[in-house]
Amino acid sequence: MDIEQLGQRIAEIEAAVVARLPSVANVDDLRRVENEVLGKEGALGALITTIKEYPPAQRGQVGQVINAAKGRVKAALDGRRAALEAAVADAEAAAAAAFDPTLPGYVEPMGSVHPVTAVQWRIERLFERLGFTVEAGPEMEEEYYNFEALNIPATHPARDMQDTFWLTNRKVLRTQTSPVQVRAMLKYGAPLRIIAPGRCFRYETIDASHENTFHQVEGLMIDREISIPNLIALAHTLLREVMERDVKVRVRPGFFPFVEPGLEIDMNCQICAGKGCPTCKQSGWIEVLPCGMVHPNVLLAGKVDPHEFSGFAFGLGLTRLAMMKYGIGDIRVLNSGDLRPIVAARRLEGPVVAAV
Repeated sequence: MDIEQLGQRIAEIEAAVVARLPSVANVDDLRRVENEVLGKEGALGALITTIKEYPPAQRGQVGQVINAAKGRVKAALDGRRAALEAAVADAEAAAAAAFDPTLPGYVEPMGSVHPVTAVQWRIERLFERLGFTVEAGPEMEEEYYNFEALNIPATHPARDMQDTFWLTNRKVLRTQTSPVQVRAMLKYGAPLRIIAPGRCFRYETIDASHENTFHQVEGLMIDREISIPNLIALAHTLLREVMERDVKVRVRPGFFPFVEPGLEIDMNCQICAGKGCPTCKQSGWIEVLPCGMVHPNVLLAGKVDPHEFSGFAFGLGLTRLAMMKYGIGDIRVLNSGDLRPIVAARRLEGPVVAAV
């Protein structure tokens, strides 16, 4: 390649660089372009090694031509670098000017939702879709609402079925969420559809399936011509919604003073798949939904005419249902500070957001 051809080659390289520079978006890309052109193996850099191929008399001139071209390309690259750095500086200045130090900072989310809360939210959304409202009642309850209004007078033997925490002011820590039934009837009248999730307390021996502090969801539906088939159908819908699959259930007679007739709805133990374990006391079944038709005396306590209206009520064992859903074999874990069994169960289930 003679000097004239060398000049043409250098002109082509310079033109290509100049045409490429506007599309270089950042300084890192610009460094790559610089290396491709001016590096030892770059388009211009490699021409230095060809100087020895020229006659000795021409080598000085060839070197000057190549160095002059490198200088022009370097200047073009520096100009583009300055433009890019100025654009970055302008963007940072604009961001700084837009910053409002009076706004609250971003709070990184920590932890996750407790399994009992996750199941409660799912149940609340289901019943809201079915036209129920979510009600609440006091945890420190009047004796009247916890007992008398639920057809459990002072002399009733059913009081011995529940070991109650009595307070010095003659109130009690509610033994169930059922007191909300009467409160809701007095507040809204009939017809009525409500659920009442909440914490309950009983002074009893703690084991794998019993705690002195646990959660329930009370359900109450009062209308004309309400029957037990309505109750059982709702129970199936509820368990299928929470477990996200059909589960095996059994219905058996049960006694509760505030319903007549009373039923016990049990589900197949999900810890042992019905084979028997400490959680289900080797029976293969877990009691999750005591229920029945509201006793006329309870309707009267809520100032609802039992001759015109009927209804059903249930007290869903929310804590036990959470155990079944997430595979937690010991109820004591849910009130403890040991998160390892819960974390392990939730890992199998996936993110809470997807579950609720």
